[in-house]
Amino acid sequence: MTEEFATDVLICGAGAAGLTLAIDLARRGVSFRLIEKMDNPFRGSRGKGIQPRTQEIFEDLGIVDRIVAAGGLYPPQREYRGDGSYTVTDVMEHGEPTPAEPYHVPLMVPQFLTEGVMRERLAELGHRPEFGFELTGFEQDKSGVTARIAGKAGEEAIRVRYLVGADGGRSFVRHALDIGFPGKTLGARAIVADVMLTGLGRDVWHRFSEGSMERQMALCPLAGTGMFQLQAPIPLEGDVDLSAEGLTVMVAERTGRDDILIRSVSWASAFNMNARLADRYRVGRVFLVGDAAHIHPPTGGQGLNTSVQDAYNLGWKLAAVADGAPEILLDSYEEERRPIAAGMLGLATKLLDAAKQGDMRRGREVHQLDIGYPQSPLMMEKPERQRDLLSGDRAPDAPVRGAAGQPTRLFELFKGAHWTLLGYEVERDAIPPRCGLHIHTFGPRGDIADEGGHISDAYALAPGDWLLVRPDGYVGAIVASGETAALEAYFRNVGLGIQGR
Repeated sequence: MTEEFATDVLICGAGAAGLTLAIDLARRGVSFRLIEKMDNPFRGSRGKGIQPRTQEIFEDLGIVDRIVAAGGLYPPQREYRGDGSYTVTDVMEHGEPTPAEPYHVPLMVPQFLTEGVMRERLAELGHRPEFGFELTGFEQDKSGVTARIAGKAGEEAIRVRYLVGADGGRSFVRHALDIGFPGKTLGARAIVADVMLTGLGRDVWHRFSEGSMERQMALCPLAGTGMFQLQAPIPLEGDVDLSAEGLTVMVAERTGRDDILIRSVSWASAFNMNARLADRYRVGRVFLVGDAAHIHPPTGGQGLNTSVQDAYNLGWKLAAVADGAPEILLDSYEEERRPIAAGMLGLATKLLDAAKQGDMRRGREVHQLDIGYPQSPLMMEKPERQRDLLSGDRAPDAPVRGAAGQPTRLFELFKGAHWTLLGYEVERDAIPPRCGLHIHTFGPRGDIADEGGHISDAYALAPGDWLLVRPDGYVGAIVASGETAALEAYFRNVGLGIQGR
């Protein structure tokens, strides 16, 4: 007898990670509920940097243009000296887009605007977050999870296949699982506030007393709004007046100017900076994503991006298993994503140390384009490759032309919930078609033409090679013409069943 479930996945937390997972599951036809214990959406700017790799993900999810329209680019940074003079520098390294990397500049989009775009996309797919619903307990067994949810109408118990904790740094789900959250407090405390002010222009990011943890102050115009984000270190102990009047006094003390007036405060937070990483990302049928799995200082703009990519990694795997793929596929989520978070914590902490000295610059290392999964159990090469693009790497973009003559891009071919198989000078019939796999070939009689040689430059395939791109845009397998049997075994392991010719 088949067990009845209220839904396949219960997602706790409707921030960026929870929304990403919900969008991904919705477009794959996987049933879920997305609950959030707050009564209303988060209204702060905390995670305002959208890195190039996340822009690629947002293109796949159908929202990148809306995200760009909602925000803007980071302005230059103006550092004021004590005598009133200043220098102007770029806080970001600016690079030109390339055929392989179409997004090359981080965007500034206040978190509440990013999440608003994501909720709009989710609504288009027929779903909405349920605000004012809190997870109060759960138990799991081999077949599912029984979760208790408290809402306005009382408490209910529901039976689900999987539970995902996207419920932030104080995660109820992580605590309930008794998962360790080791790390350290970084000896820094700060405030961040979204404010309306007068006395400063919006053309630069204003920074005062750089290198002084007692007097440092930054006032950044928030793209897409009329507000500024105020950032400042504060003493490790003691209360801080976060009212408009209190912040006006702080600004005057730290800048030496009395013409900058805080008119109103939309949102403000005082927080201690920590770097912590969960010991585990999965216990049975329960998973952690985003800040529930890792917290970090805000330096470098890595947090929201890492959280989005956690969910993007998990979504297709949950969908595959719900559709019959082996359960062991879900083990790869922690194996792939936890090392990435560990590296992100190290980078953010290094950038925090630089910021304390007033010497922080953000280069390619924050773009997350070089992140990959070379040690993943889902990676395969036959024969093994020693250079160029490897399995586990991000699959590059490339402009191509369809056989019918119309221009397109690899990212357009990858876009959606499917896997993509690229073959170079291959016999197309060597790989039988199947549900969930799109096959494209280039070379003589291919359905796409590599007119500019950009596929060849980025992928370095030999005649007869097949390259498999995962639903999350990473290279899963590269095999030579004589190794297609290994590719068939790979398909079975990830749930790609043969559908006939």
